[in-house]
Amino acid sequence: MIKLLLVDDQDILLEGLKLILGMEEDIEISGTANNGKKAYEFCKWNMPDVVLMDIQMPELNGVEVTKMIHRDFPKVKVIVLTTFNDDEYIYDALKNGASGYMLKDTSPSEIARAVRTVYNGGALIQSEVAVKVIDKFSELAKEKRDKSIDPRTDLLTDREKDICRLIAEGKNNKEIADELFLSQGTVKNHITRVLIKLDLRDRTQLAVFTIKNDL
Repeated sequence: MIKLLLVDDQDILLEGLKLILGMEEDIEISGTANNGKKAYEFCKWNMPDVVLMDIQMPELNGVEVTKMIHRDFPKVKVIVLTTFNDDEYIYDALKNGASGYMLKDTSPSEIARAVRTVYNGGALIQSEVAVKVIDKFSELAKEKRDKSIDPRTDLLTDREKDICRLIAEGKNNKEIADELFLSQGTVKNHITRVLIKLDLRDRTQLAVFTIKNDL
């Protein structure tokens, strides 16, 4: 059972999410909080598996508390669920440890899928948000062209670099497998080896690494 904490300063939305997601057989709503400070305190004493986090809230905003949770309770995964499709919010949330970023017009089934994905160690970013992430990190990469390439890139084979590039483009395992004429199992094994070689946590970090190092 996935223990889920819901965090939002709008009571109506909070109750709606609690009702809808609470109907999922594998998700237990372990608590709710209406500001960032209460969310942090809840994590401190109750340790949920996943936090569904709004951005703009009183006392501590979603980005600030995501950073604190990621720092102090690294096993707790955070998904940002917000109305803000803004480059800086997206970048700051992911930079500070969020495993997912979704907009509030997302369907309940997609939100539930995101909760399961991050609980199982993955990352999930909506396609319209992913485009902004790639653009942002591409911009940062251009600004840092004069910096040396991370030596870990030498550990990767040409095939692994191909897969890294496709992940950075937002493709899933099936799409990568189809493009490279591989099985999905082979793609999954390649990704696992790459994450181990580069000492990275998930696909999001791998996409950032790929763009920063211009693989």
